[in-house]
Amino acid sequence: MKREPLPTAMDGYRAPWWLPGGNAQTLWAALYAQRHFGPTPRWQRTRWDTPDGDFIDVDLSTHTVPPGAPLLVLFHGLEGSSASQYAVAFADFAASEGLAFAVPHFRGCSGEINRAPRAYHSGDFQEIDWILKRLAADHPGRPLLAVGVSLGGNALLRWAGEMGEGAAHTVRAVAAVCSPLDLAAGGHAIGRGFNRLVYTRMFLSSMVPKALRKLEQYPGLFDREALLAARDLYSFDNLFTAPLHGFRDTEDYWARASAKPVLAQIRVPALALNARNDPFVPAASLPTPRDAGPCVTLWQTAQGGHVGFPALRPPLRSHVRAMPEAVGRWLLANI
Repeated sequence: MKREPLPTAMDGYRAPWWLPGGNAQTLWAALYAQRHFGPTPRWQRTRWDTPDGDFIDVDLSTHTVPPGAPLLVLFHGLEGSSASQYAVAFADFAASEGLAFAVPHFRGCSGEINRAPRAYHSGDFQEIDWILKRLAADHPGRPLLAVGVSLGGNALLRWAGEMGEGAAHTVRAVAAVCSPLDLAAGGHAIGRGFNRLVYTRMFLSSMVPKALRKLEQYPGLFDREALLAARDLYSFDNLFTAPLHGFRDTEDYWARASAKPVLAQIRVPALALNARNDPFVPAASLPTPRDAGPCVTLWQTAQGGHVGFPALRPPLRSHVRAMPEAVGRWLLANI
């Protein structure tokens, strides 16, 4: 029987007073806040061969899990991994609740360059579909719950919308955290001002070297000099992400990969959590209840930054466990 969603710690969320603004809440959470209350999560890695001759690496948390307990799957964000602060925090939540927990890595994000002439992108719902169905087959008897963070959340909700009624055959509920569901709005926002100086530079510092390694695997795949000249994600996507994944250009990619246009097609319980001061995701671009449809719950907090949501634990130690706790309990309430 479906249970009513529980009250959430995100209701009335406020960041610590000494972290004003979305940038402070984003950066502090990523760099300094406590990630776990229990033991440091440990991982068992499995490599899966993909249908197109490539591979992905899946990390499964090694904490003890009762038979039949749900499996929580986390899809990471742009250039993320099982080491990202939010992945560690969700692993800690899963351990505290006795849930199995898995982090599938998008191609090229597990520390080793992938084999195929492609990488990953924000709307790769076919990859999400294959991963979720493989996990369901590998863990029979465990209800499947899925959460995606930023890019991973957009891809997850895009999958749920594309699958419609069929999504319920694989998962019980899904959630997206701080996802740019309107990719054009998010893409333009991260290319301006402070965002361009800090976040764009950070992302390109890992994305460009990986793209160049891909060029070594496949000479002539793209224009090397043009890629080296890219100074924002728009240019990078235009030269690399879009053409390698079947899109005409950046505009075509952002339009066809965004989850916002398919939210009303979702037919499983779905949560979209966004902070209205997220530096990457303009508040004006966030979905309204009219966009979302009857199966989608919208949590839009005034504060939190981008995958930040720092909170305090006595004696005045900041942590990032409040968001995974709230999102995880919402998912569990919808089994």
